[in-house]
Amino acid sequence: MKIGIIGGGAAGFFAAIQAKTNHPDSTVIILEKSKKLLAKVKISGGGRCNVTNATTSISELSKAYPRGGKQLKKLFQAFNTLHTHEWFTSRGVELYAQEDGRVFPVSDNSQSIIDCLMDEVNKLGITIKTETSVKKLETTVEGINVFLDEKNSLFFNKVIVAAGGSPKKSGLQWLEDLGHEIKNPVPSLFTFNMPKEKVNTLMGVAVENATTRIQGEKLVGNGPLLITHWGMSGPAVLVLSSFGARLLADKNYQFNLQVNWTNEQNQEIVREEIQKIISEHGQKQVQNIRPYNLPSRLWHFLLEKAELPLVQKWDEIGKKGVHKLIEVLANDVYDVRGKTTFKEEFVTCGGVSLNSVNMKTLESKHMSGLYFAGEILDIDAITGGYNFQAAWTTGFVAGKLK
Repeated sequence: MKIGIIGGGAAGFFAAIQAKTNHPDSTVIILEKSKKLLAKVKISGGGRCNVTNATTSISELSKAYPRGGKQLKKLFQAFNTLHTHEWFTSRGVELYAQEDGRVFPVSDNSQSIIDCLMDEVNKLGITIKTETSVKKLETTVEGINVFLDEKNSLFFNKVIVAAGGSPKKSGLQWLEDLGHEIKNPVPSLFTFNMPKEKVNTLMGVAVENATTRIQGEKLVGNGPLLITHWGMSGPAVLVLSSFGARLLADKNYQFNLQVNWTNEQNQEIVREEIQKIISEHGQKQVQNIRPYNLPSRLWHFLLEKAELPLVQKWDEIGKKGVHKLIEVLANDVYDVRGKTTFKEEFVTCGGVSLNSVNMKTLESKHMSGLYFAGEILDIDAITGGYNFQAAWTTGFVAGKLK
């Protein structure tokens, strides 16, 4: 049997390895359109490769996927974070988990993951063809013809498409032509640009736990928030960009962001905190007592926003001052005008609709013998190793070729 894998990224490599493992007598060939293999693996996690997440609960794991979480729940039974950990460690790549749940190789170098996958491919005798672009697929009696241009094609009995996300729907036209429903691709996992906001002057300031909202919408994000020279980043922002990928695209990335710097859900609790400071430190200057242990630069910025002089004493701010403080602490608003890709890690929301795929086997409902794995599917996740986990899981399941 001849098995073709379209795409030389994480999902493509893992699907190829599984296909050859499950069908040892077959010929497996990876077709990659560029010169580079495993390009995203190389840059992920700042070059360290956030290979998976430490979450072991399948229920919790599936919640990290704004699109595809429900369907992945069943697939995770076959291959989840524990399996990923075992797969790499059994091949000599030791992994460790950070406090935030992200899992990296002990080497803190993505090359460890790349070398492991390359070694496995070479050991199994899998062929790799780079600079080999696929133009279209055609079904035959015995399998599928993969056309590299108008005249030249390769024949395979089975094909797994793991070509990654496409920034434009036109890039998936060759799959739409076969009858697959394509969900329009839009960016996910991006930071927020705030060119008109003075908060940018606080570049480098981070808050450990903030709550973020898109004004007028139900979306909520929380976690660490980082102020950058262009706006805001960090998990509290990236979660919103992921779950709100389509919504924010419809808004043309122009909206108001609400920030609760205290992470308290009830403003009355914030009021009590302010009143407590007034009663205990009334004669001290407001600049010197920081509620919620906020970074001093941010606290001074918020005081200025609330029109409270830094040298004013706490027991002199009055009811009006208390109200203004509660607003900037628990309901701060910023004007967002655009987005920036997060650390070169382009993730797409969209792709081949899961309605077009048998989600037990990942085989196409429109072409027998055609399977899908990775980001080509309408599956994506928040940051934290979850996108790679989806690549390993879908590659593992597609590689069974059932």
